[in-house]
Amino acid sequence: MTFRILGIRQASLSASKGTNVPKGYLAVYVGDKMRRFVIPVCYLNQPSFQGLLNQAEEEFGYAHPTGGLTIPCCEDEFLNLTSQLGVQ
Repeated sequence: MTFRILGIRQASLSASKGTNVPKGYLAVYVGDKMRRFVIPVCYLNQPSFQGLLNQAEEEFGYAHPTGGLTIPCCEDEFLNLTSQLGVQ
C-alpha cells in the first residue's frame, strides 16, 4: 500500500524494498521505526535536505543498516521538512 503525504510517498515496510520506487524518486528510511518514504530526487539538491544527508553520512557513513538511505531524524522533523520542500 502506498499513499501520498505532503509531497512524498509513504510505503509499507512489508512491501518489497527495492521494487516500489518509481523513476525520479528515492526510498529513504526515517525514525526509530525505520519507516520507508519515497521522495522525489529533486529534494537532494535542497540545502535543508542536504543537512539531513550530512547527518546521515556522519552517523552511518556509507553503510546503512536497511540497505537503503537511512535519515537519522524523527519522523515529525522529516515530514515537516519535506512538506516545506513540497510547496516550493
